[in-house]
Amino acid sequence: MSKIVFYEIKDWEKEYIQSKINDSELIFISEPLNNDNLEPAKTADMISVFIYSKISKELLDQMPNLKVLNTRSTGFDHIDIEECKSRNIPVCNVPFYGENTVAEHTFALILSLSRNIHKSYVRTLNEDFSIDGLTGFDLKGKTLGIIGGGHIGMHVAKFAKGFGMNVLVFDLFKQSFLSEVIGFEYAELNDILKTADIVSLHVPYNPHTHHLINAEKISTMKDGAIIINTARGQLIDTDALYDALQLGKIGGAGLDVLEGEEFIKEEKELLHGDSNNEKWKTIVRNQAICKMDNVVFTPHNAFNSKEALQRILDTSIENLKTCKDGKCQFIVNSEKKN
Repeated sequence: MSKIVFYEIKDWEKEYIQSKINDSELIFISEPLNNDNLEPAKTADMISVFIYSKISKELLDQMPNLKVLNTRSTGFDHIDIEECKSRNIPVCNVPFYGENTVAEHTFALILSLSRNIHKSYVRTLNEDFSIDGLTGFDLKGKTLGIIGGGHIGMHVAKFAKGFGMNVLVFDLFKQSFLSEVIGFEYAELNDILKTADIVSLHVPYNPHTHHLINAEKISTMKDGAIIINTARGQLIDTDALYDALQLGKIGGAGLDVLEGEEFIKEEKELLHGDSNNEKWKTIVRNQAICKMDNVVFTPHNAFNSKEALQRILDTSIENLKTCKDGKCQFIVNSEKKN
């Protein structure tokens, strides 16, 4: 009988998984995987984690029986993929679950900024029902620049066309059929930054996309443009964003993710290590950004609809079952080494 350890699990998820997997020993832990709760994983055949479990070489060294690593997310930058590959450990993700979900949240952030929803709400809480300073702007006729034309980006493009927006998309892999059907145009990144009224990020995080939006890129953007990030916090240079918001170069930001957000969630991480100053600096900048009245922040919540959560679990369970049968699907670390 296989032993599967699930980390970052809620009670309802535990009950659902137990109803679907009955031929394995199942262990459930609510916290992210770390050295303090590693013991069950040391003898596990499979582990399943979410994005706050940082799977490093050091942790892998303590899991000699591990045969499969499943992440209940699309992104996998929290896992040392190459180290898993060298150990013949397939890493499986959930590639499709929240295309429309994240796209809808993207537009929730856009509309909050374009119509000052967040400011209006706070004002009414203080029994102030004036509308002075709450004038917004129409989305119709504005240009939306989508950076990353994958499944989520295409949903955002469709929604934008419904609002009567002009849509430009940057992606390394162009799909002319979708461009024609949905009604958007492909453009180079710099051209989009120069012309878009709103820029929305939908690319994965990797060394090539680290600080994709930095001070140099922001300097080329349209004055007063809005930036939306529902992808990964590290895509934006926090210091550059802070300065641009302070100076008014960026008119507003809708952020579901922040650079260094894991340090906010796991403050004990700051008590150890040699890079505390940089971590603290990032947190202070994040706090300052979130307090700005032209910023709408949600705590990595874009994926969080009941339908999307159901799809995540269903795909993860299927991943584990197929891997147990030796037919893993959705492997992100390529072919296993022989």
